[in-house]
Amino acid sequence: MTGFSAQWLDLREAADQRARNRKLQRALAKHFDAQGRLTIVDLGCGTGANLRATAPLLGRDQHWTLVDRDQDLLDAAAQRLRSWADSADRKESQLVLSKGGKRIDVEFRRADLAGDLEAALGPKASLVTASALFDLASAAFISGLARAVANRQAAFYTVLSYDGDQRWTPEHASDAAMLDAFHTHQRRDKGLGPAAGPDAPATLSEAFSAAGYRVTEGDSAWRLGPGDATLIAELAGSFAAAVAETGLVNASTIATWSALTRAGAVVGHTDTLALPSHPDREVRRPSRDAETAG
Repeated sequence: MTGFSAQWLDLREAADQRARNRKLQRALAKHFDAQGRLTIVDLGCGTGANLRATAPLLGRDQHWTLVDRDQDLLDAAAQRLRSWADSADRKESQLVLSKGGKRIDVEFRRADLAGDLEAALGPKASLVTASALFDLASAAFISGLARAVANRQAAFYTVLSYDGDQRWTPEHASDAAMLDAFHTHQRRDKGLGPAAGPDAPATLSEAFSAAGYRVTEGDSAWRLGPGDATLIAELAGSFAAAVAETGLVNASTIATWSALTRAGAVVGHTDTLALPSHPDREVRRPSRDAETAG
């Protein structure tokens, strides 16, 4: 599966944190309120940013399994979690963290999601979670994941799935053509089958609804401004590089587009919370207009 550098994940972490949908965060916290020890599996964990954002929402006793195929990222996650925690100790193969009065045990599992999803998930979980993953995955993979999560009767919470909205400030005449080409690139196989790309939120909702889950969505767009200049520049550069790989936009247009200094950008994302529902309860996909980031 296509990987990302720790440097890129570090650069985007602050924007990710502030974009997460607050209503879904509260709904997740309410679902697990007053429950005992929680077991959480984080797929494609990167540097552990999803744990750092999600653990404060959950109870006082948590066991996390961080899953990634890249050992360098698992090592980076361990290092950053040590720095983040109030205290950190090693106990056999696990990190034992204390943060804000919570005990957070962390184990690290190197696994390829494409090769063995069951092994990556492990035998049981209270919650399966991920961040910025499923736009890189195929509809078939997402359907298989939904069935695997349902077999465990786990809750499912994923954030920052790209939804196709991308706008730049200032605008450029080639924005629409560039975006179309970018989406073509996004739908290529990234290691988990032909990627859903901007269709990921709808694909997730349909798959978990079919598995008998109640699905709620919320907006989590990046809204980047002058304080995000480094992230905007990196984002524009990677966007242009992806477009160039498709051959759908000529090089001179890409060069002209890339030469423009941008003061802002909006990148649309959707957060998804899926909770097991009673078999005779209706499961429906709500309007995203009902959910805001506030």
